[in-house]
Parts: sequence; structure tokens; C-alpha cells
Amino acid sequence: MAIQRIFHMQLGTDGGTERFFLRLTKAFHARGIEQQFAIRPGTSWRGALDGMGRVHEGHYLRRWPNWWVKVQLLKREMHRWPADVVMGWRAPTARLMPASGPAVRIVRLGDYPHHLGHFTHVDCIVGNAPQVLTHCADLGWTGRREIISNFATDSGSVAVPRASLDTPENATLVFAPGRFVSTKGFDTLVRAVAKRPDLWLWLAGDGPDRADLEKLVDDLGMRTRTRFIGWVSDPSAYAKAADIYCVPSRQEPLGNVLLEGWMAGVAVISTLTEGPSWAATDQENALMVGIDDVDGFAAALAELAASASLRASLVEGGRRRLAERFSEAGVVDQYLALFEQLKRERA
Repeated sequence: MAIQRIFHMQLGTDGGTERFFLRLTKAFHARGIEQQFAIRPGTSWRGALDGMGRVHEGHYLRRWPNWWVKVQLLKREMHRWPADVVMGWRAPTARLMPASGPAVRIVRLGDYPHHLGHFTHVDCIVGNAPQVLTHCADLGWTGRREIISNFATDSGSVAVPRASLDTPENATLVFAPGRFVSTKGFDTLVRAVAKRPDLWLWLAGDGPDRADLEKLVDDLGMRTRTRFIGWVSDPSAYAKAADIYCVPSRQEPLGNVLLEGWMAGVAVISTLTEGPSWAATDQENALMVGIDDVDGFAAALAELAASASLRASLVEGGRRRLAERFSEAGVVDQYLALFEQLKRERA
């Protein structure tokens, strides 16, 4: 029972979930699947959906004025375009699922929901790592749940010239992308790099903690060797210019950025958060350090800075792990097989 139509509800802004959403929908499009999308207005990645299907833009969450009217109009459009699968991205989108009809209703989670109140009409939760599903079970979820992880793709970009960011060609360059919020642990990375005056640092991203991070950089005397790049649609172009790629998170259910570091071909250091601890192996495809361990992070940075052979070994290990567990073809096949199985069971 081949899947022909998928309706996506992605109401996020800019982050790893949104980047993976674009990768997966592009892969579905390449398989000939028709798609439509409900998104919030003003996203930086709206143009990436052009040519893949109709896009409905609106404020569909409760905090926005007239949200109820928008939701009813959206449900009317979903009724006019009956899909085989309705797929929600992030927990709040599950509240918009149709209460009845032939469509299989999936919510894909890359983070931990606070409660199950949104999931009344959900047929299956897909988590990108085991810890996400364990958390849902702890909250009381007894329905269908499946692990289907993420994949990273090579955008084909070339490394950004270091000179464009006034960075010496011979410097050992550290790179980290992500949203500037406490859970991402960028303050730990800044403090670790501060202990190594031979290192330069590029940070790609934005968020509510940016002003605090910039102040920390100034307080530690790192302004001359730190670059705040801002949010970029293709962080891999900046990653490829670096020698070391860092994931300093305090909480990371999977960590798209870890997979992106491997895909960019850069040696990775990650904290021992939930997802990276499941996906990576210390000394084989990453160096793993404790959460909030500034000294441990600084020691790992020093170890990689001093050893080109270790960096090369971790890069090769990352490529192997991507091929073994996080390939595009494998992940897309898993999604389609799950959709088809659920549709057969519903029929």
C-alpha cells in the first residue's frame, strides 16, 4: 500500500529539527511523494520548500490572536487534500491532528515533551533516539512508538575562506553551531577555549543567550580570536573551514549537529549527553567529555590540536558511523515502511 501523499505540520523557527525536516521532505520529494506543508510565517527556510508542494502559512498555536480560525481553515484544507500520512514535527503540532479519517497520524519528536495532552489523536510517536521514547513511556504513553533516527547530507558547499572572517590560515580553528540557549552549553565551550590561547573560535547561530555569550567572550579577553557568525542556512560551509567541531550541550536527545560534524569531515568533541552517548563512541568517532566539564573540554581540545593523526582517525570513524546507522536511504526506507505498515493496519 504505497504512500503517495504526506501532509507536514512544522511550526518551528530555526534549529536542528527544522534542518532535518528540510532534508527529509526533500528526500520524500525525490521518491515521488506528493507533500503539503503547514508552517509559521516568516521562517528563514521557507524558500527551501518551493517546488515540493503547497505551503500553508499561519499562526496555528494558541498564543497567537485568531489562532482558532487559522486552525479551522487549515483543517478544511487538509480535508480537501486527503493525505496518506499527517506528520507533526514537535509535540504541539499533534494537537492539530485530524480526529478521524483515513490518514495515519504520526508525531516526530527530537526532544522531550512536557506532557501527553496533545497526543489524543496520534497513532504513533517516532523518536529520533531511544531516550525520547523512554521519556514518553515514563509520561504514560502506551501507544505505538518507533525509533527512526536522522541523517545528514553533504550540501556540496566548499569551505568558507578563513580570511573572510579575519582568521589566520595557520590557526587551529574550533567551530560550533546551534541555538544560543542554556541547554546547548556554549558558555562551557567558550570557557574551555579561553584556556587555550592558541585556539580560534567560530560560533554559528543565534538565540536569547547571545548577549550573555558575547559578554563572556569579552570578559575572558577572547574577542580578537572569536567570531559570532549569526544564523546560517548552511553551517557545513563554515564547519569545513575548521579543525575541530564541538557539541558542548547540556541536553541533547540525539544531536543533529553531531551528525553534521561527521558529514562535514571534521574531528568532533561532544559532551556525554543522551543522544551523542548513544550515537558516538569515544576515541573511535569522537572525543567524549563530561557535561559542564570545562577542564575536560579544554584537555580534549588540546589533544586534538596536537594530533593531526587523531583528528584524521575520528573523521574516518565518523564517516563509518554515518554509513552504518545514519544514511539517508536507510532512514527514508524506515519511514516509508512504517507509514505503509500503519496504513495497512488501519485499513
